[in-house]
Amino acid sequence: MDRLDELAIFVAIADSGSLVGAARRQRLSTSAVTRALARLEDRAGVRLAERTTRRLSLTDAGREFAGRARAVLSDYDEAVHKQAGAPVSGLLRVTAPVPFGRMHVMPLVTGFLDAYPNTQIELVLNDRNLDLIDEGIDVALRIGALADSTLVASKVGEVRRMTVASPDYLRAHGTPQTPADLANHDLIFSQLASIERGWGFGRGRRVAGVRLSPRLRVNDVEGMLFAARGGRGIAQVLSYQVVDDLAAGRLVRILRDYEPAPFPVQLVTPSASHMPSKTRAFLDYAAGFLRELPAIRAEQPTPVASPKATRRKA
Repeated sequence: MDRLDELAIFVAIADSGSLVGAARRQRLSTSAVTRALARLEDRAGVRLAERTTRRLSLTDAGREFAGRARAVLSDYDEAVHKQAGAPVSGLLRVTAPVPFGRMHVMPLVTGFLDAYPNTQIELVLNDRNLDLIDEGIDVALRIGALADSTLVASKVGEVRRMTVASPDYLRAHGTPQTPADLANHDLIFSQLASIERGWGFGRGRRVAGVRLSPRLRVNDVEGMLFAARGGRGIAQVLSYQVVDDLAAGRLVRILRDYEPAPFPVQLVTPSASHMPSKTRAFLDYAAGFLRELPAIRAEQPTPVASPKATRRKA
């Protein structure tokens, strides 16, 4: 292990707040991380981290050392990988929600692998927000506000929660005009948990949950959409899931005036201070790819025509 590796391990310790988290992130054993920290402390002649059986925290010297270590690693990466002809290489671990990942991140990943033949990607599709540090994730695609303020995020688009039904269903049962009208309709829920939360609607800044009784419950988005297309009832979905259905007329968007505010779609990384060239290359490629997707492009507000001026009679 060279000394740059030790600096990278210490930055991982600082970012994760634990020896175990640093080991996962660096794909090393916990004992190897512990030895690297001990060697650094011996050479520095100071205690860099206080550790107990339950937690680890940096000392003042450790926080200063972490900042310097990030700068050294960033300079090294810049010097090595920004030289003319130096290929971007290495393994990237990327995570995304399951439906969005299948539809849009898979094409992104295959395009990136074609553009950077010396890279490898491990794509983890999971609807649970994985801990980026503990799971050793380099880049995550997240939909919605971030709960962890320490993450670095870049917005690439937005999605809306929409209420939809097939034309055949609406012809047979009528079109609801307000969320309260849904009590008289057949409803399809995508998850059992939605029964307790209800469906979200908003007007302006006010968002309200409407408690409803579903006729059909499906724990898979595609299964729910299959039922909705077949006229089985009304469903609530994210806009990217039904772009093609709406364009083809298989589904109709209803209760548009009551939709909540859109959710941001973001590319997220654990840190911006020490980012390998492979991660920067993926972020740049992914941002360009995703910002061109009609499925997550921000909707333009419908222009309101100005009233024509009337000429006063003299």
